[in-house]
Amino acid sequence: MDWLFNGLPIHVLVTHFVVVIVPLTALCLVLAAAWPAARRRLGIVTPILALSALISVPIATEAGEALEEQVKESALSEVHTHLGKDLLPWAIALFVVALAHWAWYRFFTGEGRFAHTLTSRPVRIAITVLLVLAVAAVVIGSVVWVVVIGESGARAAWESRIG
Repeated sequence: MDWLFNGLPIHVLVTHFVVVIVPLTALCLVLAAAWPAARRRLGIVTPILALSALISVPIATEAGEALEEQVKESALSEVHTHLGKDLLPWAIALFVVALAHWAWYRFFTGEGRFAHTLTSRPVRIAITVLLVLAVAAVVIGSVVWVVVIGESGARAAWESRIG
């Protein structure tokens, strides 16, 4: 695949999408977990955003590897490449937690189809607490990892030019 757009590497373009979509998904997930009105309004949007993040991360990684073959290697670019490969598990976790959170509140709580037939009240409370903990972990981890990867990429691209 030609990883160019209008003659320029698409890694930077796709990476900017990842840098926006992962924190946006994280924000929506926090709002949905903490604020019932936001959860109702966001609905399926949060898992769809998470799916977009999940799809875009491997594209950014592949585009970055194609770019790496075209530029001079450095220790900083190697660090960035290594860190970039570690975002996919966070994107998977973000999607799984967003989907589980949406499905839980859609089907197993309140007026959901299975709210009272499949689970008892203590089980629903325990699962809700586990979901909130999962939301916190995946939101913090994914956003921190995006920042770490972005910072290492900026260093790789700009350190020799302005440092």
